Amino acid sequence: MLFPQEKRPSETPASAPAPAPAPAAAYAPPPQPIVVNQGSGAKIPILFGAVLALVAASVYLFYQVNQLQTQLTETKESFSAKISEMAETSTVSTQTSRRGMDSLKKDVDKFRAQAAQLSGDAKREATEHADALAAKLQKMQEEQGKQVAAVTTEVSQVKTEANAANTKIGEVSTEVGTVKNDVARTKSDLEKTISDLKSTRGDLGVQSGLIATNGKELAALRQLGERNYTDFKITITKKKTPQKVGDLQVLLKSADPKHQRYTIQVTADDKTVEKKDKTVNEPVQFLLSRAVQPYELVVNDIKKDMIIGYIASPKVQQTRAQASQ
Repeated sequence: MLFPQEKRPSETPASAPAPAPAPAAAYAPPPQPIVVNQGSGAKIPILFGAVLALVAASVYLFYQVNQLQTQLTETKESFSAKISEMAETSTVSTQTSRRGMDSLKKDVDKFRAQAAQLSGDAKREATEHADALAAKLQKMQEEQGKQVAAVTTEVSQVKTEANAANTKIGEVSTEVGTVKNDVARTKSDLEKTISDLKSTRGDLGVQSGLIATNGKELAALRQLGERNYTDFKITITKKKTPQKVGDLQVLLKSADPKHQRYTIQVTADDKTVEKKDKTVNEPVQFLLSRAVQPYELVVNDIKKDMIIGYIASPKVQQTRAQASQ
């Protein structure tokens, strides 16, 4: 149970004089629960586990990125080989065509020279033959021009694709570097945040877990995964209505931002207790029948008629009777 009950009068022996009534606000000291000390040593394996999970995800990403980089490199090499092959083929074809056209041009010049020395039908036939050869030469020149233009266009396209592949490889390399930097920075931030967290004793004298003083530290505690964390903003209401936060009903009775103190009334397990004049970042502990470890309420900020903080509850809900078996 969270709070000890006062002895009823019926529990006093009949022969003994009736005891004086106890003040209404008095409480017997709460029983000391069995709590595992959560020192910094227990956090190291958990921190390593979180970092290892992050590194594993990063390694998988590196593998995917490296695969893409390899494929792009192979594509680049394929483009380069294709350009070389096309250039070589174009050179051979051009040289062959040039030799054919040179030979044909010599024939044209030869027959025109012969035609100039002849007369009559012989001159006409020689001239027609020379004209036919000239037409054939012109057609060959036009076809060669088209082939050169086609090869030039294809080479230009391949070069464009190769340049795009080079750009993509550069982008992938930059992305790999960025991911590596992000992983290193995230790991460093997590380690620094965990090292900044403090452990102290709660108001019941029980060793508390790590205490978060801001949102960043609370996020780090959630990554450790040792407890469940519930945020709250509780205000003073005219109807004095408690606010449900996790398994607790919390009523804010006073908030003093100047002196950074507050008073609350908490109801749990059908029991109500007042926690008076508590301070910022002080772990306020509550014993519930369903858990061995205490629940902890931590206020990080006190405003006018408002407190802001979180409640840390055990992940394993086990009664103290079950724990003692």
